[in-house]
Amino acid sequence: METAGSSSDDQGMVKLSPESRLFHAPRFNCHIIAIIGCKTSINPSVVKLGLEQTLIKHPRFSSKLVVDGRNMKWNPTTVNLEDHIIVPNLDADIESPDQFIEDYISHLTTIPMDLSKPLWELHIINLKTSDAEAIWVFRIHHSIGDGASLMSLLLACTRKTDDPEALPSIPVKKRAGSSFSPSSDGLVWWFFLSIWKILRMIWNSLVDLVLFCATILFLKDTKTPLKGPQGVDLKPRRFVYRSVSLDDIKLVKNKMNITINDVILGVTQAGLSQYLNREYGENKKDGETQHNKVNLPKSILLRATVLVNLRPTPGIQL
Repeated sequence: METAGSSSDDQGMVKLSPESRLFHAPRFNCHIIAIIGCKTSINPSVVKLGLEQTLIKHPRFSSKLVVDGRNMKWNPTTVNLEDHIIVPNLDADIESPDQFIEDYISHLTTIPMDLSKPLWELHIINLKTSDAEAIWVFRIHHSIGDGASLMSLLLACTRKTDDPEALPSIPVKKRAGSSFSPSSDGLVWWFFLSIWKILRMIWNSLVDLVLFCATILFLKDTKTPLKGPQGVDLKPRRFVYRSVSLDDIKLVKNKMNITINDVILGVTQAGLSQYLNREYGENKKDGETQHNKVNLPKSILLRATVLVNLRPTPGIQL
């Protein structure tokens, strides 16, 4: 979990790191929402017992936020699981369970979290959908941790089926070239290759810095259907999701020798491109069918923010 820049005082409270304070800035109150489908219905009593042995033992999940002027601290507290495990009363005759789940999660994004308790919730929805018999919905404030640390914590809370006391094991990828021992000629080439990589990294950094400054000063995004009007950030959001096959993603990953994140990012970029191409095609006035043509402007400029995990150690981060 993130602890960079944090420190403890005499009362056991821990100051929030600069990254955590950023997530509490006005109009930037970020949450992480995770949806997990189950093959069977969920027993809240069993879930409560499991959380008592795992999640609430972690200091971030058993501390509440204390705001004193500009200071923000994590204050250890006693967790009442009844305040965090939410089981809504559902109508047995819901016509569209999938639509209900989307509406339910979208509504969650409009409700601020209660600062009088630790900033996480678990919603148990025993409703059969097209993908699962029941749904878990975790809502966790982003100041508690990032996606990588929370996934590591989730893995650490599980156990092996053949050994209930053992932590799960995951493969660790070896660094390429770790056993490389070059000859004298190979050492020269390796030296020049290293110099070239350093120079290229410096050049790319300078280009990124110039583009960043230009973006702040004058380089603006092209006005597209993706860019909403003034005040769109204050309107209610909809949370729409689709299930995809992890085996299909792994197939592309292995064929192209890239990561799963690369595949998902590529799929997202392709989907946005097709959406924009369709929108620009429908706005054509020549009456022709534009769906199979390239309708995007030639000089279109779009920016995106991609968060990258820089942790050097793979595996479970305890």
